[in-house]
Order: sequence, then structure tokens, then C-alpha cells
Amino acid sequence: MNDIIQTITVYAIPVIFAITLHEAAHGYVARMFGDPTAYEAGRISLNPARHIDPIGTLLVPALILLTSKLMGGAGLLFGWAKPVPVDFGRLRRPKKDMLWVALAGPAANLFMALAWAIALRIYIQNGTTEGFWVEMSMAGINVNLALMALNLLPVPPLDGGRIVYSLLPHRAAYQYGKLEPYGLVIVLVLLATGVLWVVLGPLLALGRAVVGWFLFL
Repeated sequence: MNDIIQTITVYAIPVIFAITLHEAAHGYVARMFGDPTAYEAGRISLNPARHIDPIGTLLVPALILLTSKLMGGAGLLFGWAKPVPVDFGRLRRPKKDMLWVALAGPAANLFMALAWAIALRIYIQNGTTEGFWVEMSMAGINVNLALMALNLLPVPPLDGGRIVYSLLPHRAAYQYGKLEPYGLVIVLVLLATGVLWVVLGPLLALGRAVVGWFLFL
């Protein structure tokens, strides 16, 4: 039980900030490109309380982590925050600007992974190679890289799907957008068949390479 409580404590802050700042980044970039919807709703904020979904940000990640630990797994995490409202029709160039709004979330996760890596490097340089803060820094790296890779999956309504939509010609984008109601089902099927981690492997490897450069520079 103590081991489970310690694991939850280590992961709590990285998970909350990874999920909530991901959403805040979407709203911030949307405002830059002409859509103030998130700003008007008070969602462009570094305060996690404005973004936390009690189920998606707290309950689901905790249950997945507990179940994985009890079964002897590595503790894979999945969760979500309250989606930031974005009205793509209010963007100055809706289809083109959608690309940058979608990229903002994964970019925020990569930035946070690098921040945790820098913190870990400082601990190591000061002779601290284990302990609570080292474990939290490692958790922050892993959680953010996993969320970045997952959200870059080219399945709407994930960010990767929005990116693909913005890059396709109008007719192809319209047809591609019809997949959105089935996006969650597609992700669950990929997860159940083991294909998901094969697809995400290159993205995770790239993220780890970038983080490793900052960590060992």
C-alpha cells in the first residue's frame, strides 16, 4: 500500500500539469490566431483548477496507475482535462490556423518534458541520483512524452488528426473529418490489438532523443 501511495504522490503533479497545460496551450495559441473563446471562458490560465476534470484528470489516471501497479506493470497513464473551447470559425484562416492550434498541445508537453529533464540533470549534477524529486522528474518526462505521442496520433479529434486535416486539400479534409465520431473507438481498437504502441514508437523514440540531448548535454 505504501508503494502505491508513493507512486501516486510521485505522478500527481506531473500528470496534472501535463494534461492541464496541454489544454491551456491550445487556448493561448487560438487567441493568438484570432479566436478569443478560451480567453473569454477564463481557460488561458496556468491554474490547474481551471482545467481539471475530476474523472479524466484525477480518477481515471489514478485507477489506471493503481491497476497497472497491482498487476506488476510499468504504470502506463491515460487521462484528459476539460477540453478548452476553440471556435475554429473565429480563427483568421480557420483551416490553416488549425494546424498551429493543434500543435500547441503536444508542443507544451514536449516543453514540459524538457523542463523535467533539466531538473533531473541539475539533481544528478549535484550528486542526487535517487529519491522523491528524481523519481518525480523521471515521471514528468515519461508522462509528457507519452501524452505528446498519443495526441500526435493522426486520428481525429486528437491533435494529430487536426494537423492532418489542416494539411489536406479541402475535399480530402472533408472526407477525413468524417472519422471524428469514431476516433475514440479507433484508438481503443489500436490499444487492444497492441498496434497503438507500435505506431507511437517512432514518436516516443524521437521525444526521448530530444530529451536525452538536454539531459546529457
